[in-house]
Amino acid sequence: MNRKTTPDKPAKKGQSREDRLKSALKANLARRKAQMRARGADEADKPKTGDKDKG
Repeated sequence: MNRKTTPDKPAKKGQSREDRLKSALKANLARRKAQMRARGADEADKPKTGDKDKG
């Protein structure tokens, strides 16, 4: 297999490691918030049932 030694998107010049980490963290948090909102909407649509099995 061939491995790429260079990243697909070259880093912007002058962008420090901290800036890249900060933007990655911000994107990750936004994605997680959207995921939790979607899960919350799914949970609101489902009827609530008891926690115990009836079997």
